[in-house]
Amino acid sequence: MSGRFNLLDLFVLLAYLSGTTALGMWIGRGQKNATEYFVAERAIPWWAVLFSIVASETSALTFISIPGLAYTGNLGFLEIVAGYIVGRFVVAYTLLPRYFNGNLVTAYALLETRFGLATRRFTSIVFMITRAMADAVRVFATAIPVALIIGPVLPREYTMPGAIVVLGVLTVIYTYRGGMKAVVWTELLQASIYVLGGISALVLIGQAVNGGWSTIIERAGAAGKLQVIDWYTGFDRPHTMFAGVIGGAFLAMASHGADQIIVQRLLSSRSLKQAQVAIIGSGFAVFAQMTLFLFVGLGLWVLYEGRPFSAADQIFPTYIIERMPHGLIGLIVAAIIAATMSTHSGAINALAASSTHDIYLPFTKRSPDDPRTLQVGKMFALAWGVVLTAGALMFKENGTPVVVIALSIASFTQGGLLGGFFLGMFWKRAIQRDAILGMSVGIGCMAFIVFAKQIVAAYPSMASSLGGVAKIAYPWYVLIGLSITFVTGVLSSFTHAAPPAAPLSPKGTRA
Repeated sequence: MSGRFNLLDLFVLLAYLSGTTALGMWIGRGQKNATEYFVAERAIPWWAVLFSIVASETSALTFISIPGLAYTGNLGFLEIVAGYIVGRFVVAYTLLPRYFNGNLVTAYALLETRFGLATRRFTSIVFMITRAMADAVRVFATAIPVALIIGPVLPREYTMPGAIVVLGVLTVIYTYRGGMKAVVWTELLQASIYVLGGISALVLIGQAVNGGWSTIIERAGAAGKLQVIDWYTGFDRPHTMFAGVIGGAFLAMASHGADQIIVQRLLSSRSLKQAQVAIIGSGFAVFAQMTLFLFVGLGLWVLYEGRPFSAADQIFPTYIIERMPHGLIGLIVAAIIAATMSTHSGAINALAASSTHDIYLPFTKRSPDDPRTLQVGKMFALAWGVVLTAGALMFKENGTPVVVIALSIASFTQGGLLGGFFLGMFWKRAIQRDAILGMSVGIGCMAFIVFAKQIVAAYPSMASSLGGVAKIAYPWYVLIGLSITFVTGVLSSFTHAAPPAAPLSPKGTRA
């Protein structure tokens, strides 16, 4: 079998790309106002929101990096995913009721009701910067398998930029046209494609190994690669029960309770109850999905007899090229692109929603129902699509698994944002300046920790001068950032008189 694309592979890939783009444009036709554009008239059923959340969390990182984690290690990543489920329960019964108590479009509007407009703008801008950086990494990751497949024909310096531009343009087209409605319903198709791709890989790997999956399980077990639980209590290893369940829970609280890309989907649900079912159910679906791709990595470890690769992110793409039959190669590449397109489209719409509702509308005093608001929202979507594509073009691979880079980028600011929400909910003395100061200090400290780790990776001799800071594993980032933010805000609140009680709950009822 040849690993290169042939006409059948090209047909499958082009059929998927054109079909998804056309579907998104058709579903999103006839948008009337900004509320419909950004939260789909709050009419999406719970099961569609559930799979949309799963698809939004799944990008090329899942396809590329997760199998690599099992190949080079074991199943310990599932400890973090278990923490994701715990965190979702907390969000479902603490933040979601507050979001649904008002007719909100963005997560950060909630902070305005508690602290003021400046806090809303601050958190929204932090979200936009972070999401743009993390999503640029995800788009870059998609170009890796495409470059490996087309590499024999064109030099990599041309194939990767080309793949990034095509992916960016097609996603922007249907996201610009269809808004959140197009995002959610195309994500159902995309989720089906990449799950089918993962299952296909699992079956083919089992057929390629003598003795099938019973042999794979036996060999992996003998090598200790089936280990899930690690009771190590230090802070320097990410995949332990201690770091996974606690750190993973706070990661999920931040990503699903204080990140617009997920909150916006939840606000598109028909009711609070349906949103709660969607967010909790998505945790179990993600656990099953991560298990699938980790087992793909175990199978590849047996198939390749543990041979070393220059980067963990190249293991699964190499298998696709070398071993998969034509037609299925096209499907798998389509699956990788599907995963990233779902995250990419959701990020564009979330960034446009924050730009419109948190920055533009408070500044101009326009109504969300003003026809001009819809036009501005679409222009923001177009602009963010260009920014994310440009960011992906500028990203440089450094050998670190891409999933770790993306999670680290998100983690060092999400703790500060979540700390702002916690400060508003649990500390009545806090006012706007306390919240902004707390979040600024929390995010600044986490930026130091993240960059310290990068400095030590580049210059090992600096490890002693930075102490243990550079050894902190990424699952702890959100909890540390949250703690610093909360403590700073509390201390700051004692420098002024206690304000009147102002619970973190917007006025009014859900329409």
